[in-house]
Amino acid sequence: MRIDLHAHSTASDGTASPTLFVETAARAGLNVVALTDHDTVAGVPEAMAAAEPLGVRVVPGVELSVMDGKEEVHLLGLHLTDVRAIADALADFRDGRTTRAGAIVSALNALGVPVTLDAVLTEAAGGAVGRPHVARALVSGGWATDLRDAFDRWLGAGKPAYVEKPRLEVADGVSLVHKAGGLAIWAHPGDDGRRARFERMVAAGIDGAEVRHPGHSASDQSRIGALVEFFNLVPSGGSDWHGAMGGPRVLGSVQVPSEWLERHEERLAIRRRAVPVREP
Repeated sequence: MRIDLHAHSTASDGTASPTLFVETAARAGLNVVALTDHDTVAGVPEAMAAAEPLGVRVVPGVELSVMDGKEEVHLLGLHLTDVRAIADALADFRDGRTTRAGAIVSALNALGVPVTLDAVLTEAAGGAVGRPHVARALVSGGWATDLRDAFDRWLGAGKPAYVEKPRLEVADGVSLVHKAGGLAIWAHPGDDGRRARFERMVAAGIDGAEVRHPGHSASDQSRIGALVEFFNLVPSGGSDWHGAMGGPRVLGSVQVPSEWLERHEERLAIRRRAVPVREP
């Protein structure tokens, strides 16, 4: 069985529609894929409808930006059984992202870059707006050579047009995921995936962590995998695909063992016996 539990679509900052995402997964020979758009579950129904005739299982998911103290971390919500339970809260959060995009545009305008919020929203195409959409608008307008240039000059942390995101604490994000019937997975911990940080994340209620991710070195994988086992969490992984046809983040490029998915399902069964959830 081939599994990828981290991918994005045009519902957030990916370049493939939810339908194209599923079609790409089928062509790649994947059996199980998770759609984990940033701060939205809007693409999940389309992906699930497209998957049925193709024989692909879509795991309903989301990727939340949450705060651990003063540092941002990402949290995957996987296996959501009631996306309605999380959709309203995410709508409020997305409104904050749009407000942030407007503040970034204002900062760029003050710096002499005449990009407009409408151009940014056009790039977002109705999805949850974020800095990548601002970067694309800058490239389209000729004010940056590519996305990296846009972030290096204007949009990265500490750069002239950087604006903080609305804050959602780790425990709040975990609670949202659990209310929607899912598992809360720490996304791509990388070099931050060390015991002290794991202790705080476990205290906040996470169920697992991504062990396999394109951004993880072999030592990251080994260390994070050992800490997942030490804290009795579930391992996860995925390509973090955003629509690219090449490079390290090709859909299905990160191999997720079937046994890991089985462990997800075992933990879900335990959680759902303890806290009944409403089926969609």
